[in-house]
Amino acid sequence: MNELSKYLREKRLDLGLTLRKVEDLTGISNAYISQVENAKIIQPTPKILRKLSDCYELSYPRLLEMAGHPIISNSSSTIQFKTSSRLIDITADEEKELTEYLTFIRRRRTK
Repeated sequence: MNELSKYLREKRLDLGLTLRKVEDLTGISNAYISQVENAKIIQPTPKILRKLSDCYELSYPRLLEMAGHPIISNSSSTIQFKTSSRLIDITADEEKELTEYLTFIRRRRTK
């Protein structure tokens, strides 16, 4: 069991939720949630993590980080990417390009 799977299981149980109840609340199949909790799925999509964070009242950025997804921080005038296992060797130029691409995606999404 990995850190994310253990964390999600503990939070679900702390809330007294069954897998079926989480399925009802989120639309995520109870079988999928079980696979996440048993570390058969180690990197759920950001969309799945968003639903679980809302349901369990957890920090979405923390779940993203635990799953190994890049985290975006707007704490300064520029967007900064926290490194994940995939972005460990990112250069300043690559970070700039990723930031520009993310800005493009966000603008497209809001239109």
